[in-house]
Amino acid sequence: MAEALTKSAARNVFYGGSFFFFAIFVGLTTHSHYYMNTSSTDVSTLSDSVARGKHVWEKNSCINCHSILGEGAYFAPELGNVWDRWGGKEDPAGARETLKAWMAAQPTGIEGRRQMPQFNLTDQELNDLADFLEWTSRIKTQNWPPNKAG
Repeated sequence: MAEALTKSAARNVFYGGSFFFFAIFVGLTTHSHYYMNTSSTDVSTLSDSVARGKHVWEKNSCINCHSILGEGAYFAPELGNVWDRWGGKEDPAGARETLKAWMAAQPTGIEGRRQMPQFNLTDQELNDLADFLEWTSRIKTQNWPPNKAG
């Protein structure tokens, strides 16, 4: 066996390793997309109101302060499980009213506390946002966030 790695052997190791790890990357990416589309989310419950609610989320840049399922900023609470925290599984109408009341009460004006701006959303936008948050709460997140408080 040779004591040193030749140039051609090093090149073969490089190309072989690059191809191997590229194949692993493609396989894991394909598996992740398959899992998201078949197991993690319920595509059949995607409605126009859920899509409009996501648009409200994006239009008002909620992700600049909040995170949703771990994605976004950590200035304000995680909202991936807010529907469950507000009792949406047991009382969906109550959770919807809680969301509307919370949004209407902002900013609270409490000294020294982080303040959420007033977005002046319409009732339709609030309902759509609630539908989006309800749909998000049903995603199988493999126990994320790690605590109920988000």
